[in-house]
Amino acid sequence: MDHSSTPDYSASNYNQTAAFVYSAEYTAPILSLLKPSIGERIVDFGCGTGELTLRIQEAVGASGFTVGIDYNNDMISEALVNGVRHAYTSDLQNLQIPALVLENSFDAVFSNAVLHWCKQNPRGVLDGAKRLLKVGGRFVCEMGGFMNCIGVRIGLHRAVKRRGYEPDKMDPWYFPTIEEYQGLLQSAGFRVNTINLVPRLTPLLDGGLRGWLQLFARQTFLKEFSDQVAAAIIDEVVDMCEVDMKDKEGNWALMYVRLRFLATLDVP
Repeated sequence: MDHSSTPDYSASNYNQTAAFVYSAEYTAPILSLLKPSIGERIVDFGCGTGELTLRIQEAVGASGFTVGIDYNNDMISEALVNGVRHAYTSDLQNLQIPALVLENSFDAVFSNAVLHWCKQNPRGVLDGAKRLLKVGGRFVCEMGGFMNCIGVRIGLHRAVKRRGYEPDKMDPWYFPTIEEYQGLLQSAGFRVNTINLVPRLTPLLDGGLRGWLQLFARQTFLKEFSDQVAAAIIDEVVDMCEVDMKDKEGNWALMYVRLRFLATLDVP
């Protein structure tokens, strides 16, 4: 699936509802695992509006080089406005590399909260990373893993199936187990240094679960439905999940489970 022609959401909508994705609290562990240093060349896979790319860009300094890649044109435009010096649009599952980005010249590929969208061809993402990395280069990533968004996902599957559709075909997410993704990395020539599943209770502060579904599911999981039917499905899922995900004060939270890994390219 080439996402580049049809953005799933605007940069402003994403930043309003899902700013937690790049918050300092949630990204400190993965940035610590990356450990960017002066002079390094680093690619950010799925850079969004560039908040983390800018932090990497600052860490590598003037002697380094940072480039952001995202399938969403609106995100890339905003990243450039925000100060990311180099950013371009591409589907990570079928990476297109412009002339300014030299193959096999990067010290690290970094990715945060993106690769679970690459369901059609997850191996394609690794092939793209291999094309960019030097031998010995590192691939540092955090993404949705096994049991991510538990409760909401089964609610969507149930509501869609009840209307006569096949939810497995409509589900846009890829949440692998440790064993599955470790095997994928190894088959692509990476040595897995560390890989873990990390549960994280995530408050949904702006719009609650309804806002989350409007942002992440309406134009992906529910894109085949009319506005009226999609709204009914969202109502159904919100009602179903309220007992487990909404506290007595009316605050919503969602259980995220992040797959976090560091791997090293051993085979060119």
